[in-house]
Amino acid sequence: MSTRLAAANNGAGEGYIAMEGTSRLAEAELAPPPKLYANRVRVYPKAVSGLLRRIKWAVLVVCLAVYYLLPWIRWDRGPGAPNQAVLLDLWNERFYFFGLELWPQDIWFLAGLLALGAVGLFLVTSLFGRVWCGFTCPQTVWTDLYLLVERKIEGDRNKRIKRDRGPLTFDKIWRKIAKHAVWLFIAFWTGGAWIMYYVDAPTAVREFWTGTASAPVYAFTFLFTATTYLLAGWAREQVCTYMCPWPRFQSAMLDENTFIVTYEAWRGEPRGHGKRQGVGTSLLGDCVDCKACVHVCPTGIDIRDGVQLECIGCGLCIDACNHVMAKTGSKPWLITWDSLARQKDRAEGRPPSVRLIRPRVLIYLGVLLIGAGVLVAGLMMRSHIGLSVAHDRAPLFVRLENGDLRNGYTVLLINKDRKPAEFRLSVTSFPSARLVLPETSSTPQKVLSLTMPPDTVQSVRVLVQGQPDHLEDGREPLDFVLRNIATGEQAVYHSVFMGPHEH
Repeated sequence: MSTRLAAANNGAGEGYIAMEGTSRLAEAELAPPPKLYANRVRVYPKAVSGLLRRIKWAVLVVCLAVYYLLPWIRWDRGPGAPNQAVLLDLWNERFYFFGLELWPQDIWFLAGLLALGAVGLFLVTSLFGRVWCGFTCPQTVWTDLYLLVERKIEGDRNKRIKRDRGPLTFDKIWRKIAKHAVWLFIAFWTGGAWIMYYVDAPTAVREFWTGTASAPVYAFTFLFTATTYLLAGWAREQVCTYMCPWPRFQSAMLDENTFIVTYEAWRGEPRGHGKRQGVGTSLLGDCVDCKACVHVCPTGIDIRDGVQLECIGCGLCIDACNHVMAKTGSKPWLITWDSLARQKDRAEGRPPSVRLIRPRVLIYLGVLLIGAGVLVAGLMMRSHIGLSVAHDRAPLFVRLENGDLRNGYTVLLINKDRKPAEFRLSVTSFPSARLVLPETSSTPQKVLSLTMPPDTVQSVRVLVQGQPDHLEDGREPLDFVLRNIATGEQAVYHSVFMGPHEH
């Protein structure tokens, strides 16, 4: 300090500071640059028992049972129709879901379902945090199953860590091979079950094992086997932390009244080992800093640090902490499922209150109910017949010997019913218009009678001839009307009748 003051008094302070700044700059230039990427720190989740773990096992069993068994459920749709209850028949452009049959024209319904699913996820997240991620997300379900296999073969957390850090032995080799073999077996049946949603399940299994299945069946089975094995076996928490977009914007749906997995810091701090609040000892909170909550976490975080992007809301840290609280004689639920607002009330000695009805909840719920109502109404009112008309490009029109004009059209008829239907096809525009089916008869008719088999699309060529009332710029509006005789349902397609330009 005296040297610096002397230098300053002698008028050399600025030079000294400049030299000191240059020295620091040189040190900074020689220092290694900060790492933008870090190697993965492998997580070894420890097994735990408790209420949340039992709920997760129950959800896992239900999810896997639905996934593997659903393609085998049969549903009678009549002769000539597939009898698989849930079938996404891409080859024939039909989606079957029990009694519901969707055509390509009904793709709006699938889009609506996806939108409603997203809004429903927003609603659940705003109320209870990431319960979807912690309990029902496929990544969570299959990762839990893979971890169960790993524990059964390699042991619990400490044994796995010791074995991985130890030398390569026969015991280590056979356990690793056995684990990965079971993982591949599960992944294979996962990929195979996914294929069964797109083709008939019994047929797919028989053809697969006899070598007569199509190349896409084998290719997609291999693809889903590989992705399941990679994501659930190797990537694990990396999927939830880096690959999944949901953690990035979940904070927009959380507020202080959302129920999340949280640590009661007001009760647990200051944390530490030793006796709890005894005579002659320091006043410590209920947290003994055993890190049991960290050891059971599937993403390896410390919930005591607060809400974090990596937390999937599984609640296993709650079970682990409750075991420790029981051993230390403290009250359970030091880590609990609660809102930050309620935790603040408890910390300040006020009775906590629950605020489930909030503006964002009402918005999500309103959108969900309105959207569901629109989808149901759309399904109830959707047409079971379809009509599409394409005008011939060349020639646009033909003049007949009697002076009438004739136009050609390709008419596409759709019968979505599971039974044959009788249709009447007519046109509305000018009174003299007549229809001709050139493939069956050359006699002009006011109305054509058409019979269609069930669940089919049929294309017919239709000629319209007559003398239009007036042509504006060589065209006149022409409406095709298709009517189901039995149900009275009809479809209308707006087209044009072409002719010469009138001067």
